[in-house]
Amino acid sequence: MMKHIPVLLNDVLSALGDINGRTIVDCTFGAGGYSRAFLERGAKVIAFDRDTNVIADAEKLKQEFGTRFKFINNAFSELNQLSTTDFDDVVFDLGISSMQIDNGERGFSFRFDGPLDMRMDNRTVINAADFIQNTTVDKLADILYLYGDIKQSKMLAKILKNNLPKTTLQLKSLIKNQKDIAPVFQALRIAVNDEMGQLESALDTVYNLLQSGGRCLCVTFHSLEDRIVKNTFKQWTNVVGDPRLPEIIKPKYKLLKVYTPSDTELENNSRARSAHLRGVEKL
Repeated sequence: MMKHIPVLLNDVLSALGDINGRTIVDCTFGAGGYSRAFLERGAKVIAFDRDTNVIADAEKLKQEFGTRFKFINNAFSELNQLSTTDFDDVVFDLGISSMQIDNGERGFSFRFDGPLDMRMDNRTVINAADFIQNTTVDKLADILYLYGDIKQSKMLAKILKNNLPKTTLQLKSLIKNQKDIAPVFQALRIAVNDEMGQLESALDTVYNLLQSGGRCLCVTFHSLEDRIVKNTFKQWTNVVGDPRLPEIIKPKYKLLKVYTPSDTELENNSRARSAHLRGVEKL
């Protein structure tokens, strides 16, 4: 099992600057790598994660750092639980964690045989097997094309609907093009967990909650989620109107530097290869 290594952690810390005494929302707690780094540098942390399997790691941080750490076992789309005075900065490390991929029982990986689950929150009702069964061929084809860039998505959707796989290896055996295996698993995972909808909802909330000087950082891995973040931040930082006229609406945010993994990080962590770090600061 590969140890989970927080991606672009040093760049996230650089983008945040001096965080001593600040309160940071870690929207994707995972194994707690980001949260621990923030806490060790004097910050307070409010961490979100909808995966119940991370509660034990969160409890360890709570015991170590006391009242400076708070964990909320819920999706980051529930950021509206917080008020504008609850935090200073917010950080998203999107995608899937090594612990989820490497646990065959979670059903995320085609490398292990296990139930076709893929739920990040096992309290939700629809797992991946049920999702395939309950989704129309056309809708399933759209998902495979949009989230996995599967060229023959309609044909594959029909195959999945006709066979209704219940395990990861059953699903893998139905995908004849080897290059499509990873993208199909990715597409189903994104759809089952509504990852894009969750991201859009959370960013909408951040726009109104972040205070002046606060920063919102997003580490993305999938091109679609990166596009959502890039376009959202562009909207937040654009001048509205003709800049030569007095009626312009000045933006409430400014863009920060974009980071990608260094050669050294890629050597140490192959899962960082598609990562981008984008950020904005509230003016």
